[in-house]
Amino acid sequence: MAFDTVKLDKGFYAAGQGFSQVLEEADPSGQYRGTALGELDAYERQLKRFGIRAGGPGSDRVEKFFQCAESAVLFPEYVARAVRQGMERADVLPGLAAAVTLTDRPDYRSISCTPGAWDPTDEGEELPVTLVRTKGSLVAMKKRGQVLNASYEAARFQRLDLFTVTLRQIGAGIARAQLRDAVDVLLHGDGDSGAAESVAKDGAALRYTDVVKLWSSFGEYEMTTLLAAPGMAEELLALPEFRDAYVSGGRRLVTPLGAELIRCSAVPAGKILALDKNCALEMVKAGEVMTDADRLIDRQLERAAISATAGFAKLFAGATKVLG
Repeated sequence: MAFDTVKLDKGFYAAGQGFSQVLEEADPSGQYRGTALGELDAYERQLKRFGIRAGGPGSDRVEKFFQCAESAVLFPEYVARAVRQGMERADVLPGLAAAVTLTDRPDYRSISCTPGAWDPTDEGEELPVTLVRTKGSLVAMKKRGQVLNASYEAARFQRLDLFTVTLRQIGAGIARAQLRDAVDVLLHGDGDSGAAESVAKDGAALRYTDVVKLWSSFGEYEMTTLLAAPGMAEELLALPEFRDAYVSGGRRLVTPLGAELIRCSAVPAGKILALDKNCALEMVKAGEVMTDADRLIDRQLERAAISATAGFAKLFAGATKVLG
């Protein structure tokens, strides 16, 4: 089936697979390999079909999506993609979560792992046991998002490039809210796993020896990441020993101890949250970005919700510490 013969309708959003996946099944990208359309995914081919330019200085106006009933079906996916772009730009969670689990159930339970001692065993003796069990508490799934409150008449003449900026900011806000949820679980536990072990400073002012003590407290785990409240991030970088920290992108710096430092306003003032990103946190996602597809297709932008639902669980208890 050619991309310009695909029959678009609202049912693409109700299939439970995601609009892009349903569209990709109707118009597989593999059949365009080696052609001028080979660089586009199925959704981008539909934008080309209807002549919709969604980005750049010469982008079309919002009303271009509503030139006909079929092109209007593409609008909710445009909204979702712009929001995802904003989430990806502001999101530090991919570098913190050891595992990301997708679920379609509201009663998801994670697992807890308690490793056995690593004592040597003689021939014939049993090996130490790592205990893996299902947690007694459900992962608290939280919906984060915003409701659009703009009439179609107000939005229709706006350039898509500008409208995308607004949607990306919504996505960035969702990512920051999810980071706050993750930090809360790492600090205080998830209802089954307990709070992060506290490492006390040696005095009122932060010293390099405090950071070394934090690093040393990880034992068999690796201190890979430091999430520091803004004030504590300043104190860290003011230490003479941290003069060789270097930027690895955005808010991230690599410290002399090898751990990545991320300035994070979700961490309480005066605290540094340290973790082994390889085994500290599980992120549980209930699908991707959700939109009120019917309302958006019908040009009812007022009260159209945009949201993402996620929860977090602690994995190995010893993989998280807090200084301060």
